[in-house]
Amino acid sequence: MSNRRSFMRKMGLGLAGGLVFPYGSLGCRPVSKKIGVCLVGLGSYSTNQLAPALQLTEHCELRGIVTGSPGKIPIWQKKYGIKDKNVYSYDTMERISDNPDIDVVYIVLPTGLHAEYAIKAANTGKHVWCEKPMAKTVAECEAIMEACAKNKVKLSIGYRMQHEPNTKTVIAWAKERPYGVIQKVTAEIGFDIQNPRDSWRMKKDMGGGLLYDVGVYAINAMRYATDMEPISVTGRFENTRPEVYTEIPETTIFDLQFPEGITASGRTTAKENLNLLKVECKNGWYQLRPFQSYNGVVGETSDGRLLDTYIENQQARQMDNDALAILNDTPVMVPGENGLQDIKIVAAINRSAEMGVPVSLR
Repeated sequence: MSNRRSFMRKMGLGLAGGLVFPYGSLGCRPVSKKIGVCLVGLGSYSTNQLAPALQLTEHCELRGIVTGSPGKIPIWQKKYGIKDKNVYSYDTMERISDNPDIDVVYIVLPTGLHAEYAIKAANTGKHVWCEKPMAKTVAECEAIMEACAKNKVKLSIGYRMQHEPNTKTVIAWAKERPYGVIQKVTAEIGFDIQNPRDSWRMKKDMGGGLLYDVGVYAINAMRYATDMEPISVTGRFENTRPEVYTEIPETTIFDLQFPEGITASGRTTAKENLNLLKVECKNGWYQLRPFQSYNGVVGETSDGRLLDTYIENQQARQMDNDALAILNDTPVMVPGENGLQDIKIVAAINRSAEMGVPVSLR
């Protein structure tokens, strides 16, 4: 545990993901109670995205924190008014079970720690929100789901893009098919990363590299853009800087085969900046560029339509929707099964790249 706390202090536990009008879209009645959220891990994503977003939510409140860095505690308490009794360490978080202020435990840790702490959170009897990717392995994802089911708590995975309005249009069009039969999906995301050693995301054990960190956005997009699950996958690695990228691939290229002859091409890379989701159909195309961004998600279609609905804060929308699912006891938008499926595909891509052959997902 001391090694884990030391690692968390060194790496900072950064992670990675308008007004909210959820009632009409979710068909829920207005509610007055607010969901108390406890953030586990106070790195960059909690600090710069989630905590500020919670101040914009209608149905959530930041009420608790779990951290291995005592120096952060007074800063967070002063800024957000967090009570002494709602502050926990990684060794004491099981005591959350006795705290009526807290309804949800949000896991915002390096991916390699998700399973351990999501299971601990479920065992407190509180609902669990877990950042993406859900975990490093299929077995870990399944263990999280089992713990949540055993404790009768809801589990939601932090794919904020599925709550974003322009993305929701793409999701709807997968069923409506306004441009005819879908033929091909392209999803690419990349960054120009010169020094991967600066980030836990690029550590094999803790983050797994770009395929885990942002590749799951591309995989998830292929699935929601087709409203289908792939039947096979082919993957390969490229590394133009083996002296720099010694633990994880610099680039991963993957092709997914879907039913009805639909194909999907994906790429994650540390060589260049990429951020595109494009759906090609029999009678036209539509795309989002960027499709994965904290703000500014916009797109267009082959006949000149714009996909440019704006919301102030994606994370606020995500957390409000997930809070409403708890308050109204309705299904969450992105359940554990969704995160599990992406990790199954990640594992298949890695296996295909290592063996040099396609891998069946049936």
